[in-house]
Amino acid sequence: YFYDRSSTGSFPAEKMNLTNCSYNKRNIENKLLPALYTVTFIMGFVGNAWGLKLLLQKWQKLGNINVFVLNLGLANVLYLFTVPFLMVYYFSGRKWIFGDVFCKMTRFCFNVNLYCSIGFLTCISVYRYLAIVHPLRMMGRLTVTHSVLISVLVWLLVSVQSMPDIFFPKRFKDKAQCFHSTSLEKTEDYLTYSLVWTTTGFCIPLLVTLGCYGHVTFVLCRRNTIEKTLRQKCVKFLFILILLFSVCYIPYHVFRNLSLFSRIQSKQNICVWWDKHVFTGHQISRGLVCLNSALNPLVYLQMSEHILTHIRQLPQQVCKIFHYMSVCSRNSVAVSQIEDI
Repeated sequence: YFYDRSSTGSFPAEKMNLTNCSYNKRNIENKLLPALYTVTFIMGFVGNAWGLKLLLQKWQKLGNINVFVLNLGLANVLYLFTVPFLMVYYFSGRKWIFGDVFCKMTRFCFNVNLYCSIGFLTCISVYRYLAIVHPLRMMGRLTVTHSVLISVLVWLLVSVQSMPDIFFPKRFKDKAQCFHSTSLEKTEDYLTYSLVWTTTGFCIPLLVTLGCYGHVTFVLCRRNTIEKTLRQKCVKFLFILILLFSVCYIPYHVFRNLSLFSRIQSKQNICVWWDKHVFTGHQISRGLVCLNSALNPLVYLQMSEHILTHIRQLPQQVCKIFHYMSVCSRNSVAVSQIEDI
């Protein structure tokens, strides 16, 4: 939209700032989001396809946690199939040509991917916590069957949680647009829903994850009997979680709710000085949260030893392809001699 709130009525003098209240929002959306969607689609499709392929090849060796990793990849793929339509939408200047039903399905797939990703990452954290902090109690109890049942429960809860979003208006009849949230008339109701959604779908899983890994870190520091490789795994996965939550999830939820509150203020002819900054931050966070589909394959690399082994074997495979096995097996001195020749 193009907003010029200085012409909609009188504002409180202490809140009015014409520079921040009059700006073209399309420039941000039509330039930033298409670029981020393109990067997300390319990186996410390649990374998830490759990771899922290797997981399925080793299906017999899948452990409890890898069931969650597999579902994490399926959630990413579900969303990535809708990204090309969003790319077309924003590249064409926010003109949605795929119908109202598919507009809502596209937004629904985004929400399911987002909160399933958070849910499965939380499940991985809980399983890691139980296996490290309570290994004797959990011995024989963390089965693949339990992992599958929990995964089904996550899909169901996220779907139910995301379902109300479908019933909010996503389009104007006279305009070919597909709203990320809803129309201006329903903003108050959507903010209430968004706050509940943020609490149940993001804040609670975040607190559970922080609690689990906080305790795991404490245990790892106190116990010297835990293997070094397990310590390294936990540190790496903790780094991935920090990356995903700090880059993708936290900014999106903060700016989504602030943006909705700002829209309510605009309906009341109130121009707050931070409106433009919130809108810009919201658009950037929308692009960054989509990157979770491109960053989640990092979980494959960290959780699956056979994938890491596959990566280590890549140089040997390249050598076989180019028939340079004899060169690759020599030491660095021999290699330098060959290069000199």
